[in-house]
Amino acid sequence: MFENIESIVEKIHSTSPFFSLEINPKLSAKIKDENIDELKSFDKIDAFVVTDSPLARFKPSSILSSIKLQNILQKPIICTLSMRDRNSIALCGDILAANELGLRLFLALTGDSIKNGDCGSTKGVFESNSSKLATIIDDLNNGIAINKKPLIEKVQRIYHFAVINSYSNNQQSIKNKILKKISSNNISALYSQPIYSKDRAEFLLSSINEANTSFGTNTALVLGFFAVTSYKTAIFLRDKLPGVYIPDKWIESLYIASQKGIEEEQKVGLELSLKLFDDLKKVHNKFHLMGRKPSIFRAFH
Repeated sequence: MFENIESIVEKIHSTSPFFSLEINPKLSAKIKDENIDELKSFDKIDAFVVTDSPLARFKPSSILSSIKLQNILQKPIICTLSMRDRNSIALCGDILAANELGLRLFLALTGDSIKNGDCGSTKGVFESNSSKLATIIDDLNNGIAINKKPLIEKVQRIYHFAVINSYSNNQQSIKNKILKKISSNNISALYSQPIYSKDRAEFLLSSINEANTSFGTNTALVLGFFAVTSYKTAIFLRDKLPGVYIPDKWIESLYIASQKGIEEEQKVGLELSLKLFDDLKKVHNKFHLMGRKPSIFRAFH
C-alpha cells in the first residue's frame, strides 16, 4: 500500500518540500492507459488533487475518480468536493462511505456558478458555503453524522483542506477570511488560488502564521501555481478566475510574444513562470501545481 495518509499530512506541516498535482478527470467512462502512465511518472509528487467539475463544466464524479486513481497510482488523493452540486445529506453520505475505501483527504469548495459552465439547464444546490462541508467533516471525525446521530463504527481520521484567494483589492478581507476559516474548523492546510508574486506569498504566509498564533492551530499553506504559457490563458485567469491577479507586465509580454508565433509565446510564458517559481521557492516550499497539461510541470519540481 502507498505511504499512509498521516505521513503525507505530517509532511505538509513539516519543513520538507511538498508538491501536489491537479488532476482533471476526462469526459470519459475510462481513464486511458497513457494518462495513467503519465501520472505514474511524476515520482516527486506527494499527492494528487482530483477536481470536482471546475468552473461548473461537467466531469466524472470526483469521489469515484479519486478512489479509482488512489488504488491505481498508489499515492494519496485529495478529493475536491463542491457545495454547488450536493446538499449536506449527500455530501455526508458520500464522505462516510468513501472512508471505508481509504479516501480520507478532502478539499472543500463552495463551487463556481452554474452560469460559468456547460450545463446551463441544471440548477446549483448551494445549500451553504464550504464552511458547512468543513463542519460535516469535523462532526464525522467526532463520530456524529449529519442527522446528529452517533456512528456505529467511527471513521478513520478525515483531513480537511480549504481554499483562499491569492489576491484582493482589499488585503484585509483576505486576512479576515483566513482568520475565520482557521478559527471555525480543524483545517489541515489552506490551498491558495494561483499566485503571481513573491510579495503575495509572503503576505499569505504571515497572515496564516498570525492566525495560527492567535488560535493555537497548525494550519499549513500550500501555494497554488499555474504556469501561464499563452496570452489567452493569462486573460482568462485575470478575468474569469476570482481571487487571482495576473501582473500587467505578464499580459503585455505575452501579447507581444503571441504576435510572433506560438513558439515565442510559449517560450516567454515559460520563462516568466520559471522566474516566478524560483522567487516563490525562496519564501516557501509547498506547492500545488495546476493546469491542463501536467507534463509542463516537469520543469518546476
